[in-house]
Amino acid sequence: MKQLIINSDDYGRTPDISRGIREAHLNGVVTSTTCMMNIPTTAADIAIALKETPNLGMGVHLVLTMGKPILPPETVPTIVDEQGNHRKYVPFLDNIPSLNLAEVKKEWRAQIEAYIQASGKKPTHLDSHHHSSYFSPELFRTMLELATEYGCPIRYPLLPKDDDSREFSETTKHTPELLKEFNPRRPDGFFVNFYDEGATKENLLTILDSVPEGTSELMCHPGHVDEAFAQESVYNFQRERELQILTDPAIKAALEAQAIQLITFADL
Repeated sequence: MKQLIINSDDYGRTPDISRGIREAHLNGVVTSTTCMMNIPTTAADIAIALKETPNLGMGVHLVLTMGKPILPPETVPTIVDEQGNHRKYVPFLDNIPSLNLAEVKKEWRAQIEAYIQASGKKPTHLDSHHHSSYFSPELFRTMLELATEYGCPIRYPLLPKDDDSREFSETTKHTPELLKEFNPRRPDGFFVNFYDEGATKENLLTILDSVPEGTSELMCHPGHVDEAFAQESVYNFQRERELQILTDPAIKAALEAQAIQLITFADL
């Protein structure tokens, strides 16, 4: 049996992005999303989702690379910059050796607890913004410890094609032993190539053609985008294109033709 989770990252990033994700679920093929709990408007977006999209799986998108932490910055000094914000992607990479893992775990737990408070239930799964939880063995272990504590599945570890990849080279060496130690529930595979230039209808149909037996996750980023967000984020109007593709009837037809069953992380 082929089972596929189609998960939209970044729920709560803006109310318009959240609205687009709900549309991609109601009118398209998205089954799951992950919530960015360090954004003040996300709790309100979750309340809307509970009413409008009760069958949408919702997990937590653990954040270390955008916005402010939930906890007071002075209590987690190694994960923030001088202004009390999370570091952007490249500065975050540079700072990994200086991270206090206890602070990371405390902030991530606060994000999970914020989701539970907003939704009244535990998250369906954990993954992370910019895949930051996979950038070092220590970060991955921290995520796995929290997944065990909350009884949550995780996103299948992202492994680089190039072993010299700065972000993942160290984690890749330790992934098999960490998975063996914790044995978290997880899909059997992970499609990351429906993104940016790869976010086309033709590419998505090709991906669906290649879905193997077992369970897989396909990552996506649909949403509605305004000019203000476009100025702030480099991944902006691509989200509108993803929304259009994910609600195209041809995609549902391809899933049916391939006998692919859509599921959420809760079904693992």
